[in-house]
Amino acid sequence: MPTHPAQAPTVPAHVLPHRTPAQLLAVARIGLSEAARTRPDGLRYAAAHLAALRAAAALLAARARPAPAPARRHRITSVWVLLSTVAPELDEWAAYFAAGAGKRAAAEAGIPRVVSAREADDLLRAAEQFVSVVETALGLAHQPTLDGLAA
Repeated sequence: MPTHPAQAPTVPAHVLPHRTPAQLLAVARIGLSEAARTRPDGLRYAAAHLAALRAAAALLAARARPAPAPARRHRITSVWVLLSTVAPELDEWAAYFAAGAGKRAAAEAGIPRVVSAREADDLLRAAEQFVSVVETALGLAHQPTLDGLAA
């Protein structure tokens, strides 16, 4: 991680999140909870993938700084590509979630049976782990609520 803001990797300003890393991680945790309660496999898969996306955005918000505005905009860049630039130690995570983006889009579009129960459950577990990895990387480790104590 860069020690000085001038050393932080740059990304196009229009792709930087407008929320703080802590806010994005809180939204990611809410998304994980919603995914865990969602029964249709495709929707569970999509919700888990979106939670991971929000965690990746939290890392971008914390580690990247806006690049000078180019004369013209380049093509849209995936958050997963930007994550690899900002946090190369998370390349494998970025590749894993980038590979699932098409399935997420198909599931969100309502295409039936695009995702199996096993795939949805596996992605949910991976997203939970990824969110924890990002929280730890940012020094914002999550404190799980004990069962029965959530208000």
